[in-house]
Amino acid sequence: MTDYARRRTMMVDTQVRPADVTKFPIIEAMLSVPREDFVPDSMREAAYIGENLDIGPGRAILEPRTLAKMLDAVAVQPDELALNIGAAYGYSAAVLSQLAEAVVAVEEDPEMSREAESALAEYGADNVAVVEAPLTEGAPKHGPYDVIVIEGAVEDLPQALTDQLADGGRIVALFMEGALGVCRVGYKVDGALSWRFEFNAGAPVLPGFAKETAFQF
Repeated sequence: MTDYARRRTMMVDTQVRPADVTKFPIIEAMLSVPREDFVPDSMREAAYIGENLDIGPGRAILEPRTLAKMLDAVAVQPDELALNIGAAYGYSAAVLSQLAEAVVAVEEDPEMSREAESALAEYGADNVAVVEAPLTEGAPKHGPYDVIVIEGAVEDLPQALTDQLADGGRIVALFMEGALGVCRVGYKVDGALSWRFEFNAGAPVLPGFAKETAFQF
């Protein structure tokens, strides 16, 4: 019988805390959410390793350190509405459910969104709504959002998503620039976004978020 609770504590002590993530609600959420329940069955044993879990073309469950640092950087408040893009099997949404008032989790893969819904219900995250929709479109009818968390990397950020951010809101994303990944937080003030560098991390570029390549003749 695998002792997942012990692995969870080890994950927080060896991956999250050493990455300068000290906000108590994030530590608490990562200690309480059973990560092994939010990955494909074949990956349960790998749930707590310190690297991204590959779950298909352009898709990954972010390593715990990266997700924790993103959440730390974006400083989710308990009265805020969060949009989670690329929710996959629901892990990031479950962690966010402990930090925000409510979470809208967008997943375009029908199987993943079904699995996320059932894992979140089982965990008791009744403040999360899973929406099956293209990741590039978000969930405009539930917005605007105080916080947007994109689980996966981007090269181009669709206007449709930044339009769903409330004035005074924050968006956090990993931007891949060649082989180098950079996490930035965007702050929306008077309709304009200004970006701040946070840390380096890598992830696959989400489908639909790659730069359009211009044809060279």
